[in-house]
Amino acid sequence: MQNITILGSTGSIGVSTLDVIARHPDRYTVYALTAHTKVEQLALQCAQFRPRLAVVGSAQAAQELKRLLGEQGLRTEVEYGVGALCAAASAADTVMAAIVGAAGLAPTLAAARAGRKVLLANKEALVMSGQLFMDAVEASNAVLMPIDSEHNAIFQCLPLGFRRQPQEHGVARILLTASGGPFLKRAVETLDVVTPAEAVAHPNWVMGRKISVDSATMMNKGLEVIEAHWLFGASADQIEVVIHPQSVIHSMVSYVDGSVLAQLGNPDMRTPIAHALAYPARIESGVGAVDLPKIGQLQFEKPDFNRFPCLNLAYEALRAGGSAPAILNAANEVAVQAFLDGQIGFRMIDRLIAEVINKLPHGTMSDIDAVLEQDCAARAAARALIAA
Repeated sequence: MQNITILGSTGSIGVSTLDVIARHPDRYTVYALTAHTKVEQLALQCAQFRPRLAVVGSAQAAQELKRLLGEQGLRTEVEYGVGALCAAASAADTVMAAIVGAAGLAPTLAAARAGRKVLLANKEALVMSGQLFMDAVEASNAVLMPIDSEHNAIFQCLPLGFRRQPQEHGVARILLTASGGPFLKRAVETLDVVTPAEAVAHPNWVMGRKISVDSATMMNKGLEVIEAHWLFGASADQIEVVIHPQSVIHSMVSYVDGSVLAQLGNPDMRTPIAHALAYPARIESGVGAVDLPKIGQLQFEKPDFNRFPCLNLAYEALRAGGSAPAILNAANEVAVQAFLDGQIGFRMIDRLIAEVINKLPHGTMSDIDAVLEQDCAARAAARALIAA
């Protein structure tokens, strides 16, 4: 029986995780659930799963959650703030790290330092602080399981006992597949007038608004390239992005003998979640098997950097090293929110990010304070450019 903390339980990954857990009450129990502002949804989750602890983002939200839980006679303890998130992440056997963006860095790092089994859905933790995070995992003997469908697929295609040394295991390349998002075939010259509603309408996956925009720009795939570097020890030149509109092959590993291993599945995050929860066992996830005859054919193409400049920016940041990936991530978060709020156009996202990266020095990331300092500087620079 594993007790589990879900960081970001009201988001799409958190909801999918709870769906898998509910199918296996003999294996899993919920220790803590966390949300930032979705208090009513969190209260409903507490009523169903009876966690010991619930954490929210503010004192006001905590007061409201206490009222809702009290009306139901629930004894779940309620806390708020970053410190409470870190405590919740440090106490459980397994932690689903599903808080989107930089806000998830501190509690995810706390789970790693505590030596927990970390199910990593928050790619920003590695993008912002890759070396620091991996050092924490190694020092504490934490177990790190990737949840992104692509990285989980790569993990499944690697040999047992793989230890971040591709050459020693005969790995030639990592092939990250990408759907191409909603604008794969749209005329590039029309992307300036894309609306937020169009950008969040992903053709295959059901995701939150921010990550859906990242998919439309392919920044999401760029962040995954950086994440793959840290997870699997592959250089930028060993990580190739392949457009695969059907989202059936979730990623592949190419070996020096010419073999290519692929992991296939329907586009449903419950599959990688169930894999990571039960590894090395397999459990039922609620997802049906792929019907290949029904799909008929699988298509592949190379990404066009003119259509998806954010992907190229991510490769450049990875090669630059230092704080460049953290700056990239922070500028992107500000730019995407500005687009969703109607402050900038869709094609201004990549232009804004590029300007911030070029403007700020790429310092070393010696500790978490340095990471957060670079993050704050990049956000400030991005907001200043938007306001100008």
